[in-house]
Amino acid sequence: MNRRTFLHAALGAAGLGLQGSLQAQQPPPNIVLIFADDLGYGDLSCYGATAHKTRRIDQLAAEGVRFTNFYAPTPYCAPSRCSLLTGRYPFRSGMVFNPAPDAGINDFGLPAGEVTIAEALKPKGYRSCCIGKWHLGHTEKFLPRTQGFDEYYGILYSSDMRPVQIVENERVAEYPVFLPTITRQYTDRAIDFIERHRTSPFFLYLPHAMPHKPLAASEEFYTFETRGDLYSDVMRELDHECGRIFDTLKRLDLDRNTLVIFASDNGPWFGGSTAGLRGMKSTSFEGGLRVPFIARFPGRIPPGLVTAELAGVIDALPTLCGLAGAPLPEGRELDGRDIWPLMTQPGAKSPHEAVYSMSGAQLATVRSGKWKLHVLAPRSGPVYQNPEEAARWVDPRGPDGVTMIAQFEQPNPSVYPGSREGDPAKPMMLFDLEADPGERHDVSAANPEVVQRLKGMFDRMNAQVPEIRRQERHGGGGVTRLTGGTLEYDRLPERVAP
Repeated sequence: MNRRTFLHAALGAAGLGLQGSLQAQQPPPNIVLIFADDLGYGDLSCYGATAHKTRRIDQLAAEGVRFTNFYAPTPYCAPSRCSLLTGRYPFRSGMVFNPAPDAGINDFGLPAGEVTIAEALKPKGYRSCCIGKWHLGHTEKFLPRTQGFDEYYGILYSSDMRPVQIVENERVAEYPVFLPTITRQYTDRAIDFIERHRTSPFFLYLPHAMPHKPLAASEEFYTFETRGDLYSDVMRELDHECGRIFDTLKRLDLDRNTLVIFASDNGPWFGGSTAGLRGMKSTSFEGGLRVPFIARFPGRIPPGLVTAELAGVIDALPTLCGLAGAPLPEGRELDGRDIWPLMTQPGAKSPHEAVYSMSGAQLATVRSGKWKLHVLAPRSGPVYQNPEEAARWVDPRGPDGVTMIAQFEQPNPSVYPGSREGDPAKPMMLFDLEADPGERHDVSAANPEVVQRLKGMFDRMNAQVPEIRRQERHGGGGVTRLTGGTLEYDRLPERVAP
């Protein structure tokens, strides 16, 4: 090495050391994680929506990274939230079903021994707040502040489960709830939290209620003249309220030290869109499992990055811990991986050989590369064979104007959100998702070696899945019209005899 080369190397090392020292002096980044409810892969215009525009969320994607092969671990609510917050597949905690007070599923939730993102970030000085849908247990031992959150405000389960009541920390703050203003109300609370904690690192987990049924939009966004487009009204309002969060970060000069993530818990219900993917919420087809994922961090994530690499909800905890410099939880199997390279480096490759999905308590699918194997026969979701039958469908958890206050014109099963075309469902279906993203053509017979390889991966993971007893519903099924106002879930409405 000559003298000039040596000096360049020495100066470069010194520069790197100074840069590392400066980075070490910077406060940990703020984290805003917006988790929509039942928002489909095709419900954002940056993912192909045409019925409405989501300009502010599209802007988030243009200024950051957008994933096109991002997966929920289950096609329904609570298990997906469990995986988001713990980095683990739902079977590891037993959180494979939805708690539901009006179905008597009460003594069920995220076990205290699980470590959430909020708990993992706490040693780094983070203040954590959950605003919105919790759905990881609604009785005292499962509430958000038992799992590391400093503050909570929202509905503890789905907003179509009675009693629909807003809980602040551990008390009921509002009952009944006027759902048309819930998106704005959650945003107001989120902005208040950001303003109060602007000088210290914070983790804001904002699991919005929309566009889960019952759909509800405020007067400013509800287009009364075109009642059939309530879903678009809801999406336009959700987009607007996300924009208010983005504007707050800029106004408070927090923007350049804040990671903002937008994602969804599973595929859409009636009225939504899968962008042509087969199936919908509750199915293991792509329409039930593939969801949007967008992240923005100025100066850290390059603008306009799009990645088709495999990732999922399970990756949130290890990625956020890595970004914050927090150690990963010990003494447990983590299924998620740090996907920060995918979020920041064009051409980076997925850390996953495969990702898996569940149907109830059973492992159902394995996705590896372009291939997806349905070991269990995939469901198509609730399908009604003719328009008259669909029109007669009555949602037992629909708005009544008294205990559940929302617009009455909710989408019915005739507005199926995904494709219903393709080979009949059966076990061991194999799809090439690059050539056939709509899962129409089963190619298992032509690719026996791929089936064998994926089934081997599936069996190795399935060997870790314990037998989990299904939660018993009271009375053998149905829903009960409960009365709210307290955190008790056995209060029936008092009747005055006619």
